[in-house]
Amino acid sequence: MSATKTVRLSVGQATVRFWANQWTERDGREHRLIEGCFGIFGHGNVAGLSQALLELELDEPGALRYYQARNEQAMVHAAAAFARARHRLSALACTTSVGPGATNMVTGAALATIDRLPVLLMPSDVFATRVADPVLQQLEHPIERDVSVNDAFRPVSRFFDRVQRPEQLPAALMGAARVLTDPAETGAVTVCLPEDVQAEAFDWPEDLFARRVWHVDRPAPDPAALARAAEILRSARRPLVVAGGGVHYSEAEAALAAFAAASGIPVAETQAGKGSLHFEHAQSVGAIGVTGSAAANALAASADVVVGIGTRWADFTTASSSLFENPEVRFVNCNIARFDAAKMGGLLMVADARAGIEALAGSLEGWSVPREYAAEIPALVERWNATVDEAYTTRHSPLASQSEVIGVVNEIVGPNDVMVCAAGSMPGDLHKLWRSRDPGDYHVEYGYSCMGYEIAGGLGVKLAEPDRGVYVLVGDGSYLMMAQELVTAVQEHVALTVVLVENHGFASIGALSESVGSQRFGTAYRLRDDRTGRLDGAFLPMDLAANAASLGVDVHRARSIDELRDALAASRSASGPTLVHIETDPLLPAPSSEAWWDVPVAEAARLQSTEDARRTYEDDKHRQRLYL
Repeated sequence: MSATKTVRLSVGQATVRFWANQWTERDGREHRLIEGCFGIFGHGNVAGLSQALLELELDEPGALRYYQARNEQAMVHAAAAFARARHRLSALACTTSVGPGATNMVTGAALATIDRLPVLLMPSDVFATRVADPVLQQLEHPIERDVSVNDAFRPVSRFFDRVQRPEQLPAALMGAARVLTDPAETGAVTVCLPEDVQAEAFDWPEDLFARRVWHVDRPAPDPAALARAAEILRSARRPLVVAGGGVHYSEAEAALAAFAAASGIPVAETQAGKGSLHFEHAQSVGAIGVTGSAAANALAASADVVVGIGTRWADFTTASSSLFENPEVRFVNCNIARFDAAKMGGLLMVADARAGIEALAGSLEGWSVPREYAAEIPALVERWNATVDEAYTTRHSPLASQSEVIGVVNEIVGPNDVMVCAAGSMPGDLHKLWRSRDPGDYHVEYGYSCMGYEIAGGLGVKLAEPDRGVYVLVGDGSYLMMAQELVTAVQEHVALTVVLVENHGFASIGALSESVGSQRFGTAYRLRDDRTGRLDGAFLPMDLAANAASLGVDVHRARSIDELRDALAASRSASGPTLVHIETDPLLPAPSSEAWWDVPVAEAARLQSTEDARRTYEDDKHRQRLYL
């Protein structure tokens, strides 16, 4: 019996060489599992993973490209956006130093896990030997000596491990790869590496670094569950499909389009599912829920069977459990994750979205919705399209509306381009108004609705899809949260177009504050007035366009909708990041979705505005119901 061949490497070197040789496969196509690594180095990883990445870059250029980030949270956002753009078949890694560098990634980890997106996090940890104790930036727990700040990753990760000895590394790496490649379980995967362990040498079996392919299956629905689902749909008079992010992750758009056309079932889309159908598809009724279209929401109100495909049924989708008003409504949930399939008290059909749609199509062959129901759909869509046209083309002065800005961006971008957004009032307006012409042209992070995601997310999308134009829509509130990755875009010659919409504050929360009787308190960017002692003075004298220019970005100032159009057209030929700045009026809203969102209003108040809002809230609350 021959001895196992070994190679002597540090833990850091073994880690990066393992990830450089992991691949995924689906439908006969292979992809690198980890295509690159973002890193900010400090005393925790500068001698471990940093040295290992350098060595690998010199030995095998391109095997695991290093990207220099500016903010730890932002690099996780970029990694999440990258994974989404790659349909979760490829991902990026992120490494940080001990302490604040590590905990800065926790928000990004939560976002990735909520959105079911694979990201590999490798935060450095304190000395396993505890010889240098407490090390710089170490949080000491007086009772639990094995606790570090990295334990904060446990509740926001789908997989967590801490490698205290080199012998533990192979099991940790294999476990991490399993979760990264599991479409039902994926999310943030955290492997903590103590700084002394990273530098420790060990004799590793060569097989650990062999090329390994992780096959991503397409589970088909259980035949009995499929039969029950088909029976429910055949009895439906007013069925509706709700397409979620799982449609995109499984690349099921063509299957959904064929199924909808054959059956006549209208399709509404969640934020993550937006673009599942071309907006001109006959069965496309647009966005659903709090930020949805009046067409989709009207159909949802009377639907007797609702088929959720790849959706996790968040409160914006269900309008806080008030949207589906038919007392006899039944739900059929096709989802690869049993956890999500079990929601809404519906029939569980646990399956890959594409496999589930194709199976349903086969079971329903020859069946279609009633003729009178099919006749309602075009009229509803036509009315909503007219509403969108009006929002796009109605000109305001002296400042434009956000709807006008969205209209121009939608007009300028090509069908192969991608629009990226995340938080504030913009995602809600985009969900209603954006006309998707390609499955990947709409990239809005709304599971966590994380301010600051936009620019980092745009960077991640562009790294994943360099041949597509990427347009980032961001408000001044989100820009001020996190714009540093513009520097990385400059460094990497990444041609992003950032449309910075300045409305002097938090427009979304301002409108919400007003609706709950709080009079937009604390939502505008104003100086403190010496006379009142309150933040109700003049607008802050900020120049965010100048800020972007100082980071090396090509900047255009658009003072009108026509200038915005010209600037966007000019940005198409840029070789690096471009920012187009335009000021808008925050008091010009987008069309109403005619749906409700449950935000409790103070039950006791001395403000008349709050008392009025409470009465409205109590009236609306009666619409809410549990789906059991």
